[in-house]
Amino acid sequence: MRLYPAIDIKDGKCVRLTQGLFDNVNVYSDTPWEIAKEFEKAGAKFIHVVDLDGALKGRSVNAEVIRKIASSVNIPIELGGGIRTLENIKEVLELGVYRAIIGTKAVENPEFIREAIEKFGAEHIVVGVDAKDGYVAVEGWEKLSDKTALSMALAMKDMGVKTIVYTDISKDGMLQGPNVEQTKLLSDKTGIDIIASGGVSGMDDLRNIQNAGIHGAIIGKAIYEKRINLKEAVDEFEER
Repeated sequence: MRLYPAIDIKDGKCVRLTQGLFDNVNVYSDTPWEIAKEFEKAGAKFIHVVDLDGALKGRSVNAEVIRKIASSVNIPIELGGGIRTLENIKEVLELGVYRAIIGTKAVENPEFIREAIEKFGAEHIVVGVDAKDGYVAVEGWEKLSDKTALSMALAMKDMGVKTIVYTDISKDGMLQGPNVEQTKLLSDKTGIDIIASGGVSGMDDLRNIQNAGIHGAIIGKAIYEKRINLKEAVDEFEER
């Protein structure tokens, strides 16, 4: 199983939100690139980065911080938040990001994903499916669409997508365990790599995700709140 330690950026700082609410912010570090270095030192093979300001504004806001994170480590990073045009994707990849995560735009215009994959390659394009009560949310989670998570995931597979980050918003930042059942459903029905996001609170959650045959897990708050030791998690889930 692949582990994706997470760095969420707001105003250039490393923060965590609870249930995606922008008025519920914990600041963990003023130097997110130092956190990235620590993750790499602990054995992480990939880092998950979110530009929270970008997600709200629909454009990349923390470009210089993201460039600094990418240049501080020798492992790939994936980035989500405000990536809505082919030009945005190009800019993000030029910052040193390996994979761009597309959320809102994928819901509004699925054909865009096909274009992006044709232009940049499937290995550089990930789709973020963020759901609440089974329906996909858009625009920094501020709005719900009429699409279910499963129908969205299947449509994305048809577009050539190889990897989806699935977030259950109600679980995000709550440290109450991820929605393994729904994530497993997406994984089983699509047959592509699904990364579980939201709610991971400890090693048992990671074991549940692994036992469900899910490709990967994003770990955020559990690392910052010292509920998961990243090195131990890497040793148990990635090294064997």
